[in-house]
Amino acid sequence: MTAGKADLTCSRIGVSPSFTCCYGNFWHLFTGLGYCLSFLPTVTILSQYFDKRRSLVTAVASTGECFAVFSFAPAITALKEQIGWRYSMLSVGVLQLGITACGSLLRPIVIREQEEVKAQPPEESTETKYMLENEQTCTSIESIDSGVDITTSPSNVPGKTKAEPKSEEPKQHGQNPVENNSTPPEPKTKLLDFSVMRDYSFICYAFFGLFATLGFFAPSLYIIPLGRSLGIGKDHSAYILSAMAIAEVFGRIFAGWVLNKKPIRKIYIELICVILLSVALVAFPFASGFWGLMICSVYFGFMLGTVAGTHIPLLAEDDVVGIEKMSSAAGVYVFIQSLAGLAGPPLAGVLVDTTKNYSSAFYSCAAGMVLGAVFLALVRPCKTGLCHQQQQQQQQVEESTAGPPPELPDDFIDMDIGKAEHSGKGSDSVV
Repeated sequence: MTAGKADLTCSRIGVSPSFTCCYGNFWHLFTGLGYCLSFLPTVTILSQYFDKRRSLVTAVASTGECFAVFSFAPAITALKEQIGWRYSMLSVGVLQLGITACGSLLRPIVIREQEEVKAQPPEESTETKYMLENEQTCTSIESIDSGVDITTSPSNVPGKTKAEPKSEEPKQHGQNPVENNSTPPEPKTKLLDFSVMRDYSFICYAFFGLFATLGFFAPSLYIIPLGRSLGIGKDHSAYILSAMAIAEVFGRIFAGWVLNKKPIRKIYIELICVILLSVALVAFPFASGFWGLMICSVYFGFMLGTVAGTHIPLLAEDDVVGIEKMSSAAGVYVFIQSLAGLAGPPLAGVLVDTTKNYSSAFYSCAAGMVLGAVFLALVRPCKTGLCHQQQQQQQQVEESTAGPPPELPDDFIDMDIGKAEHSGKGSDSVV
């Protein structure tokens, strides 16, 4: 439902600028809100749908963004030249309505542990047991005067014989422990669970997303100005962006395939990809000519796809938070990541204006990516070291403060068995 409503929000905001100009730049905030509310539920639900092929499925599903950059950008530009920006925005809003149909098909999966089904004895055997006990009690009491002790066997008792009212008492006593040992109802899942902020591994992963996001926007924003400063025409610079988008598609699929194979831990594969992405950012200032810039762009697009398509689904792994806290962790993580998306491009623009060189923007993005790699390298040690030691200390404190277990009273007392034993002693004395 959240994805569907968010898609309607996106479509309304896409249509609204075509009718009025009063919004100014304020409508961009609503567009971002609709995009966030439609993107996050999709990634979270897909992560819960799949277990073995989760990385590959989410990577393939995220390739639609790359195809949109490759195809929609020139198409909308050509459409604007033909019919104007107002009707172009109207067309984009109508296209976004199609996401609503896709979002309505998504349903979250409630993950519950499988309960072990214990085999219960047949009801007939339980009734036969109490019938035998009552029969022994009655026959033993009546045999005291005659001096003869009579015992019965299960073969003497018919299977369809109904028990007397006395036999209902043990059955009622026998049901009490079952009612007392019944499991309490499961607590409801919180919509906003900020307990992940106490997890050191998640904190390190959130800082990784914060600094790594600084390197996501610089090439797409400054690749065309950098190409023009190197003497490359505007049309050829557009080809460079298209090649970057195509390489990103292959990078996302390749990363999903490698993570699905699990040659090493997924967190280490992500770390290798981030380091190689940092190298790509450093290589841009050293590019010369059209083909040099094209090679750097293709390499950057491929490595960007390996990181951009897997960093959010990686939250579902046990090295970070796990699948149970995936939804809450994804919301907090994207919120922290959005801070870098908000401050990164203006910061790079300030550096370019100050130094009068586009290379400074790429260097700053590379520095942020390196810092992100440092925090990503600390995720696994925090999960196995610091957090594990803290849990052990908490268990030791709980064990020291907890007293001896209370003695439980016997809730089940079989009166018929007691009578049978007493009657057996009386019959032995008579004999």
